[in-house]
Amino acid sequence: MKKATGQVDQKKQVQCARTPRGAMGRAKKLELFDGRALDSETAADERTPELASEALKGGIVDTTAETDVTSLISGFEQLAERFVSGLFARFAALSGVSAELENLRVSLAAEGTSLFTLLFEIVLVVALVAGVFILLVRRFKKASAKSSAWRRFFAGVAAAVVALVIGFIAARLLAGSGLPLQTLHLWTVATVLGLIILAAVRSLLMASRRSEFAERSVHMATLVRDLSLAIGLALVGVTLLGTLRLWSVGPALGDLLRTGLGIPIYFLFAWAVWRHRRTMAAAVAGPRPRGRWRTRLAKMWPAIVIVFVIITFLSTQAALTLGASLRGSAVVLTALMFLAAPHLDAMIGNWAQRGLESSDISILAAAGRQTARFTVVAIMIAMLGTLWVTPLAAGFGIDLREVAKGASGVALIMLGAAFLWNVVGTGTARALRAELPAVADDEEALGAPRSRLGTLVPLISAVGKSSILALALLSILVSIGVNVWPLIAGLSVFGLAIGFGSQTLVKDLVSGLFFLIDDAFRFGEYIETSGAKGTVEKISVRSVSLRHQRGALATIPYGEIGKIQNFSRDWMIEKLTFRVAFNTDVDKVRKIFKKIGQDISANPELAGDLLAPFKSQGIAEVEDGTLVIRAKFMAKAGKHFMIRRAVLLAVHQAFQENGIKAVPKPLTSNPGA
Repeated sequence: MKKATGQVDQKKQVQCARTPRGAMGRAKKLELFDGRALDSETAADERTPELASEALKGGIVDTTAETDVTSLISGFEQLAERFVSGLFARFAALSGVSAELENLRVSLAAEGTSLFTLLFEIVLVVALVAGVFILLVRRFKKASAKSSAWRRFFAGVAAAVVALVIGFIAARLLAGSGLPLQTLHLWTVATVLGLIILAAVRSLLMASRRSEFAERSVHMATLVRDLSLAIGLALVGVTLLGTLRLWSVGPALGDLLRTGLGIPIYFLFAWAVWRHRRTMAAAVAGPRPRGRWRTRLAKMWPAIVIVFVIITFLSTQAALTLGASLRGSAVVLTALMFLAAPHLDAMIGNWAQRGLESSDISILAAAGRQTARFTVVAIMIAMLGTLWVTPLAAGFGIDLREVAKGASGVALIMLGAAFLWNVVGTGTARALRAELPAVADDEEALGAPRSRLGTLVPLISAVGKSSILALALLSILVSIGVNVWPLIAGLSVFGLAIGFGSQTLVKDLVSGLFFLIDDAFRFGEYIETSGAKGTVEKISVRSVSLRHQRGALATIPYGEIGKIQNFSRDWMIEKLTFRVAFNTDVDKVRKIFKKIGQDISANPELAGDLLAPFKSQGIAEVEDGTLVIRAKFMAKAGKHFMIRRAVLLAVHQAFQENGIKAVPKPLTSNPGA
């Protein structure tokens, strides 16, 4: 029996010696994973089904991840190969430019014209249309210099229509019919559109300048000139590509034209932006006061424009190389919208600010001007979606009608919410402007106490805007098909939980509500609570912020305020105490105080805040052979500090002039000394 056991042990040792290192490693890994001691022979038999399933899942995940990475790398390799082959194909196609020019000459001869004749007719029609348009615009501008903006707009539309009609007539007389006539029609329309775009760019940039600086206007005019040159060359290039497409010219000549004209156009555009970067930044920043994000955007805007120009050029060239050329009109319109967006926003912002500050314009009209900024942004997003997203969605088979319907509903809801938001903001701004004094540079005037309406308006505005925002979000969710009732129910339960769990918060809210209803304090008033004192600088839903005269800011929840002493409400009596010698003529002191009161009442700077003149109250008491004389005056709350200062100065001078000696208050001795 022992011999048999020894043979078995010997066989196991031989098998273990023949076991590879990888199998031993796997056995060790399995021991660590399972937590049980398994050898290489019994691991496969004793492994549980759960461990096998987990190992299988891990293998599938690892295989899927490796497949995704491999497919991604393969896609990049195919894209690189396609780009390289497309680049070689573009260079190889340049050899066919001469053949395409010959084909173009043959096509022109078949239509009864030549390249020189067609170019001459194009130049003639462009010059005629441009001259008529510019002449009519200048004539209308002189005639309607004092007219409204709408009349000037319709005058420009009339000039464009007349120029188009004259251009079509001239094209008919020069070309007759066929492709030459279509070419002249194309250049006529392109000329009118180009002049309209250049006029719009000029008006947009010049309207965003600050008219009080003539030098800034000269720099802006130079910027407009340089940008107009670049935009004009871009429009000429797009029209030339349209002409080549109209005559069915091969791709080699179009590629040469895109690259040959694209490089100088993009370079000229970037150079103009960099040369006038300060002027462009000032135009984007707009008038003061400026927001922090607006200032940062203005500083970064020239660099953003240059980066956009470089990316646009590289994108167009990459698309040409990959065989999917971008539409020139879409590229030009996108660039114009991108560049004009901040300037247009600054112009509309100035227009809206004038409406907000003018009392002749109603609140609804001023809110409509504010909403115009949001409307312009929505229109630009819709145009960009039409130019770029629509072809992409059509390629993926997406139903554009449903998308457009949903987007239109969301846009209308956002537009209505923006209008209501601006109505609340405009009403609040006008109410606060009525509360502020006319002198806006005086810090004391700006910090003066406001009325009850001026205190409650900011809180009402915050509540109203929050309600508008919440209703707009719920309406958007409903419009896109989301069931909001479970969300509303969940928020209600959450609100109840907060109400029961946060009793301190509820106490602060309720206490603040009753403090405001009781009109206990207002913005700008000096109050003292059980824990702090200072000027009311901020009133929120839960707390009030007090600014101490030394600068410290204390924020106190309404539930911890307790008793309030308001030193800025209605009026207050200031009492002053003076210690004089025992042999002082009290009647003489009374006359001196009366004279001081009359002088202060005659002071125009102090008389408006003085309610009762400064006068003596006689001897209050006698202390250690010293007469204690009291005096008082009544002034408006919060306005007594200057009067008190003037009274003390006048009393000091009068005592010196009349030989009245003031006696200092004796120091109390330490009983334990």
